[in-house]
Amino acid sequence: MVIKVLNNSCLAAIAIACMATATVQAQDNKGTKKLSIGGYGEAVMSRNFYTDNYKRYTNADQYEDADGHGRFDLPHVVINIGYDFGKGWTMGSEIEFEHGGPECAVEIEEEETGEYETETERGGEVALEQFWIQKSWSDAINLRMGHIIVPVGLTNAHHEPNQFFGVYRPEGENTIMPCTWHQTGVSLWGNVGDWRYEAQFVAGLEADLFGAKDWVKGGSASPYEFDIANKYAGVLRIDNYSVEGLRIGVSGYFGRTAGNSLKQTNYDGIDGDLMIGAIDFTYDAHNWVIRGSYDYGHLGDSQKITAANKTLGKNSVSSQTSVASAAFAAGIEAGYDLFALSDKMRQKEQKLYIFGRYDSYDSMYKTESAVVDNPCWSRQMYSIGLNYRPIEQITIKGQYSYRDLDSQFNDEPSISLGVTYCGWFN
Repeated sequence: MVIKVLNNSCLAAIAIACMATATVQAQDNKGTKKLSIGGYGEAVMSRNFYTDNYKRYTNADQYEDADGHGRFDLPHVVINIGYDFGKGWTMGSEIEFEHGGPECAVEIEEEETGEYETETERGGEVALEQFWIQKSWSDAINLRMGHIIVPVGLTNAHHEPNQFFGVYRPEGENTIMPCTWHQTGVSLWGNVGDWRYEAQFVAGLEADLFGAKDWVKGGSASPYEFDIANKYAGVLRIDNYSVEGLRIGVSGYFGRTAGNSLKQTNYDGIDGDLMIGAIDFTYDAHNWVIRGSYDYGHLGDSQKITAANKTLGKNSVSSQTSVASAAFAAGIEAGYDLFALSDKMRQKEQKLYIFGRYDSYDSMYKTESAVVDNPCWSRQMYSIGLNYRPIEQITIKGQYSYRDLDSQFNDEPSISLGVTYCGWFN
């Protein structure tokens, strides 16, 4: 079978959303291919005009004039494989290589003493981001079972590199939530007129993996060979495409987190209810692309979770840092296709977007009384840059970014370049 690229902006948004979860649509067998292969990838380089010393937030005045540093990276290289078995049964899978290798790295711990740590981000040498079996009865009713994308927020639902202008994924959502968020569970989804819905039942996040810097982001990244499922969660997402060129979506998550751990006794009497709500939109028309999102999350019993995590011991998987009761992320970006002003470039179907982006986020937006708020995690990010698309599947990106921290810290400017692809090979 094949997945077709649609020109109508509303239908294209639906197709891209489906491609984000490697959806394999059922078609008849008259000359169509049952196997579908695709993927996306990013190769980037950055020059950061600030120190990467782990003390840059605790002793900021000592690093005001420190030398910067540069990095090359392969943030995501992904292979999608899908198969149509017929009679409404399909399979989808997505294998992701993050940072060019297995998900194990030596890092300097910024939140504590600056020690070198070997961090296992997820069990196994590669990330199997998706693997599911789907039964489709109609466009309106599809049941997906297996390892699936959790579509909370704009970036999780639309995370391919041609779905954001920056060289890296939007910083706010990529900080406070898992991104791309994927867990094992069951999903019921479908398209009804100008609406798309998706409801999911998945395992809850692991409270012992929460922290100050990234809030609940680490909670889905089980270091074990399985996802612990002592607690459960529900997800709901609804998108509307009534206005041509415009998609508006709302999404929500609710689940319990405390005790979803191998050491459940540390969390006796604690629920750790986690609620996340998000609203996002994409506008693609009249040579403009505008995207925006707002995410807000609340964690119950954050003070008790903080205390419990700090009793787990230095060899545990927990960062053993404070956890906030609330976090938020807001972002908006807008780009205009300069080549639309040239008849010659329009005929070549090439595009050159000039864009700007703003992010504001805080992983410790609100804290309970005994939890100390570290103001270095409250940040704003300003970015400007260019996206050049010589063909639909390839994007070359460049941007200048300025991360604005509270006045007692040094701000963090950077320049980044990247080349990306996204598409299906058959």
